[in-house]
Amino acid sequence: MAEGEWKIGVLFSKTGVTAGAETSELNAAILAIEEINAAGGVLGRNLNAIHYDPGCSPPKYQEYAIRLLKEDRVRIVFGCYMSSERKVVLPQIEAFRGLLFYPTFYEGFEYSSRCFYGGAAANQNAVALAKYLIEKFGSRFLLVGSNYVFPREYNRVISELVELSKGEVVDEIYVPVESTAEDFEKIIKSIKVHAPDVIVSTVVGTGSQQLFESFHAAGLNPRDTPIASLTMTEAEVSNVRPEIVAGHLTSASFFENLDLPEARRFVAAFKQRFGASAPITSSAEAVYCQVHLFAKALALAGDDDPELIAKHLRGMEFDAPQGRIRIDPDNHHTELWSRIARINEAGQFDIVWQSENRIRPDVYFVTSSCESRHTPEAQSNYGM
Repeated sequence: MAEGEWKIGVLFSKTGVTAGAETSELNAAILAIEEINAAGGVLGRNLNAIHYDPGCSPPKYQEYAIRLLKEDRVRIVFGCYMSSERKVVLPQIEAFRGLLFYPTFYEGFEYSSRCFYGGAAANQNAVALAKYLIEKFGSRFLLVGSNYVFPREYNRVISELVELSKGEVVDEIYVPVESTAEDFEKIIKSIKVHAPDVIVSTVVGTGSQQLFESFHAAGLNPRDTPIASLTMTEAEVSNVRPEIVAGHLTSASFFENLDLPEARRFVAAFKQRFGASAPITSSAEAVYCQVHLFAKALALAGDDDPELIAKHLRGMEFDAPQGRIRIDPDNHHTELWSRIARINEAGQFDIVWQSENRIRPDVYFVTSSCESRHTPEAQSNYGM
């Protein structure tokens, strides 16, 4: 490393079950770093990223986190996709007194003074999504997910919201993270037996693609029973034929075709750097913002001491591609915008609902419900 550079660690996978989404996050981190360095760096010093590919393996995430912190002497780390990865990395960050920037939407119910959370907590997408689905399709839900902490905790939140709305969860099914097509036969059977109004999916990575392919192959129709999936992002959609995913729904803070000036600029820069077909997910937008927020805090602190960086980050705002965001000083999560989109025949996301204001993170889901103040009232048309 050249003398005078700021070292940062980056842990996103380019191989493995969630490689598509994580590569999008890695690309966004690279773009932000290059933008900062092109503008003169921070206090005249460039950011220098040390990246390892954990291959979507929690043990490898842990191993590389220790290597970054102990051998590379990095104090700031950006990374992790699945919660199972974050939960093995964060104890190492805390032990070595570093700082983790975690950009992926997740289940909530966590706080660490050594972590800043850039993705949505459950109340920032689940509440509006559940309300939308109940109003538009009905209150009989089938929940499916990959078998690890995020899907199980997120589905617990959805179940509570459905119950509060006098609805019913007709079935709840989990498949292995590294799933095969055969794992989805029981889901298709359950759909046919229970005829739910809607399916909520937190199946991740290549498994999400297999779910939609199985649904399509079974002759099921999203007009009758749509899948609402947080994890079928631009990265996963880019790997399947558009007709397989058309008509289904997702919720996120950011979509590639969001028509805002900063969103258009970000998307254009990303595509120019990584190619027109390179997908941009909401988690990629989050890590892009987190790198820029870190650079702002670093300039104020004059040092990459994690405690100084954290001090300056609390309450900081940023004009993000999704809209202006703010770091909640009380819980290190981020005030974000909420949007729901339907996948169209071209495999693009048409936004059908969005909040009028950013939503504060209710990390422990203390006050949230389908009628909560965290769900903006009549914030836009629930367009179809």
